[in-house]
Amino acid sequence: MRWLTDPGYGPGELIFQRGIAAIYLVGFLVAANQFRALLGEKGLTPIPAYLRRASFRQAPSLFHVHYSDRFFAAVAWTGAGLSAAVLAGLADLVPLWAAMLLWAVLWALYLSIVNVGQIWYGFGWESLLCEAGFLTIFLGNARTAPPVLILWLLRWLLFRLEFGAGLIKLRGDRCWRDLTCLYYHHETQPMPNPLSWYFHRLPKPLHRVEVAANHVTQLIVPFGLFAPQPYATVAAAIVIVTQFWLILSGNFAWLNWLTAVLATSVVDWGAIARTLGLPAFPRPTAEPVWHQALVVAVTALVVVLSYWPARNLVSRRQRMNASFNPLHLVSSYGAFGSITKTRYEVVIEGADDPEPGPDGEWREYEFKGKPGDPRRRPRQYAPYHLRLDWLMWFAALSSLYAEPWIVPLAERLLENDRATLRLLRHNPFPDVPPAVVRARLYRYRFTTRRERRESGAWWDRRLVREYLPPISLRPTAGATR
Repeated sequence: MRWLTDPGYGPGELIFQRGIAAIYLVGFLVAANQFRALLGEKGLTPIPAYLRRASFRQAPSLFHVHYSDRFFAAVAWTGAGLSAAVLAGLADLVPLWAAMLLWAVLWALYLSIVNVGQIWYGFGWESLLCEAGFLTIFLGNARTAPPVLILWLLRWLLFRLEFGAGLIKLRGDRCWRDLTCLYYHHETQPMPNPLSWYFHRLPKPLHRVEVAANHVTQLIVPFGLFAPQPYATVAAAIVIVTQFWLILSGNFAWLNWLTAVLATSVVDWGAIARTLGLPAFPRPTAEPVWHQALVVAVTALVVVLSYWPARNLVSRRQRMNASFNPLHLVSSYGAFGSITKTRYEVVIEGADDPEPGPDGEWREYEFKGKPGDPRRRPRQYAPYHLRLDWLMWFAALSSLYAEPWIVPLAERLLENDRATLRLLRHNPFPDVPPAVVRARLYRYRFTTRRERRESGAWWDRRLVREYLPPISLRPTAGATR
């Protein structure tokens, strides 16, 4: 059954698996650092309350067996430590069965977190990591040749990711069809990065070229992934270059990094080595029969589960970032089917005076990533994921009551809750918590080049309306509970 393996894949397996391990590491670190304020026993959407509503069948997770903040922290830090060990090469030093067990534990731990993460884990790249991590279990290690079937399943995953994203755009906002979406996107994306201001100020004809190139990359190039070599390598290289262009222009957690890692599984690294005159890579042994049988079984499972995402791709009502099973296997992907033309931001403020009145002194809380102080340049955080900052972007697009965690967030600030404050960049009340907290909605736009030179500000903002009226832990005449 040597046709089931690719002994010439060589360094591609190493690059791909190290990339997956690195992204796992980031994901577990994000969970360890942020869960207590967002999901903990006293979090904004507590896991214990969610577990009372969701069965194990609906959301498979270790936390159905037991939950405590200490146990969650142990799971997250165990995942981080194991990811770091695999990144350092542990999986290549042990037998195949042990390497598979390491990858399986990583997958089970991260899936357990995603399935209780609720709105904070409702991003497409969570399912993408779960699906890629599951396939990595069966890829083998340095001692065995990688299975050809798994390599093809990785191509199928990358195809669905890119082609699905292209279709959702083509079927979505008209600006994708008239090539004008990037007139707005760099300014209104969830979390701009240090270069987003410069990308936004590129000439409009170049923005139209960017959109057209995006359509080619996502709607035509993905078919090349299934072509013979070297054409598949060329298609993968285009995907990788496009992902790094996106990395330069925004903060999309690990989405672009993981997409680029997936594309490395398509590259013919042996041919590249021969072209560069590098020595041949060692040829690993073939897989044992039991592993080949597992690979065939997994391939059959993925083929069956592919019915739903394949049907979704051809549907006029294509669903974006949808999981069709609780294991997050063979999901559908896509982003920015509609583009926000105007940027709004929720700004949270506190005051010492319980009844500050119209002329009272309000001090602003500063978030790590999302825009706040107009003079503060956007920061680079990806592949690290600032979950609260991202959800604040969605909150600005909705009414107060569409985001039930907003009021609990204000209450945590009224208590100077340590876990919550760790998610922020600046707490204006370091010693004594505020008496009242409110939120206001602002319209933000990037400054022009002239405004930037004259004021030093990256943003111009204008007050739109009150978002959350002043609230206090002890009701007063000017505040509500």
